Amino acid sequence: MPRIKFTDMPDEARMWVFGIGREVSAEEESRILSRIDGFLDDWAAHGAPLRCARDFRHGRFLLVSVDESSVPVSGCSVDALTHLMRETEDHLGTPIVDNMPVWFLDETGVQRVGRGVFKSLAAEGKVLPTTTVFDNTIGTVGQVRRGEWERPASESWHGRAYFRDALPA
Repeated sequence: MPRIKFTDMPDEARMWVFGIGREVSAEEESRILSRIDGFLDDWAAHGAPLRCARDFRHGRFLLVSVDESSVPVSGCSVDALTHLMRETEDHLGTPIVDNMPVWFLDETGVQRVGRGVFKSLAAEGKVLPTTTVFDNTIGTVGQVRRGEWERPASESWHGRAYFRDALPA
């Protein structure tokens, strides 16, 4: 099964979001996408080719998806993807396989900060319940399409974690 366009993936397709620790240049983006495309073209689960896709957003996020309706992804195939992303981390010299930071938009673009820093920013009023955040823990393409990946903090786990007192009960 060939690699397909991300827009052709069904809503229930499984997905992983990899946030790149810093903004990448156009040349770096091209190299990242070339590496991932080569991987996806040969990605398989127990020898069976996977129907998969990727997308790159905001110059910082690589979205990889698999349509499991015909061939389910295996633990080994997920490990292979993670291994590729860890190699890419080494090449870029910046974290990629890390779901601990909080990702959000401000007037200068996409920001990546530790959870403690985000908590301080919230307490200081520098980020608000209306601040756009990215929930890189989502698991399907449909969640991206429904706006569950990129949305106001008040509509995500970020609101419950950092703005509990500011949200209606």
